[in-house]
Amino acid sequence: MTRVMTMIAMGLVMLTHAPAIAADATSPATISKRQMLVLVVNCMKKRMSVNKEMSYNAAAKVCKNQVNNQSNNSVSVAQVASDSPAKP
Repeated sequence: MTRVMTMIAMGLVMLTHAPAIAADATSPATISKRQMLVLVVNCMKKRMSVNKEMSYNAAAKVCKNQVNNQSNNSVSVAQVASDSPAKP
């Protein structure tokens, strides 16, 4: 009787978590605020080291726009890439 109850409990746990796992797999990848901040800071370091005359505010503005465009385009590129199969 104990094994039957254990199996029923395990089955219920698996069924309740199945929709959550499926929803995670199909949701688009999102960038957290911390990841976005790291990307912006790295971009600013690169831009300001290459161009010593660029101001901090100008570099911040350009890099924020670049990171936002990359995060918006990455979802659409992934969807477009998965639509058509690769040709041999």
